[in-house]
Amino acid sequence: MDATSPITTPPRAHAHYRAIWISDVHLGTAGCQAEFLLDFLRHNQCWDLYLVGDIIDGWQLRKQWYWKQSHNDVVQKVLRKSRKGTRVTYIAGNHDEVLRQFIGLAFGDIRIVNEATHHMLDGKKLLIIHGDYFDGVIQHAKWLAYVGDTLYTWVLKLNNSFNRWRHRFGLSYWSLSQYLKHKVKNAVSFINTFETAVTHEARQRGFDGVVCGHIHKAEMRDIDGTLYCNDGDWVESLSALVETHEGELKLIHWPYRAVAGENIVEDDRVREQHSSAGQPVQPQVERHHDHRGDTVFAKP
Repeated sequence: MDATSPITTPPRAHAHYRAIWISDVHLGTAGCQAEFLLDFLRHNQCWDLYLVGDIIDGWQLRKQWYWKQSHNDVVQKVLRKSRKGTRVTYIAGNHDEVLRQFIGLAFGDIRIVNEATHHMLDGKKLLIIHGDYFDGVIQHAKWLAYVGDTLYTWVLKLNNSFNRWRHRFGLSYWSLSQYLKHKVKNAVSFINTFETAVTHEARQRGFDGVVCGHIHKAEMRDIDGTLYCNDGDWVESLSALVETHEGELKLIHWPYRAVAGENIVEDDRVREQHSSAGQPVQPQVERHHDHRGDTVFAKP
């Protein structure tokens, strides 16, 4: 059976996965949809959580300080998951490139790396990178990237106004900015070139596939025999990549968020309620150390 499936929008149920990948959250910007991500993190657990770059937007924070309570809540939720046994790996990106000076170190239980490797249930090996090294603008004309980032920020402000209007009418999130971007021929050409470049790199290095972010376009497909996965973002796509306990990769779209008055319970309380109601309880994770001293997680 094919180990991948197209993007889906699941019900708001609590789920547990072998691994979850998220990227391009851009905490510290007005375009960040932190409430939606927080809702996703509250409803989904995993053994391995990969933060695939641009989680915090240092570019924008250097220009102007912007930090809502929901941004802080996302950070606290990730830290809470780490304390409770989830192995969290942070792959630095270009917007949070300041972290690259700390490659190889760990803050609490969160490892900071430039890239990572994930072994799927069926033994396939995935390269995990942010992807900015394959963006010619970032590498050779960074000033142009800053200009583009400023224009992109303006479009996202328009996008936020548009979605506030939709929310008043009970409609889910829809990205105007993503729609406009994918209608531009040059943007589509850039995306295709990027996808080909990162899969070529993974194939040359002996990987079966690659997981990346950076271009804000959730995608999963085979490119010349190599699996390409982009987990999207939490500015436009509101998406994440997951590996189920059956070894299946899925892209999940999450256009939900907590609304005023909604009762959101924390992980432990959810576990107690599910147990008392006779529903399946999410598997616990045991922590131990391997011969290299790295923290690893065992199935129950």
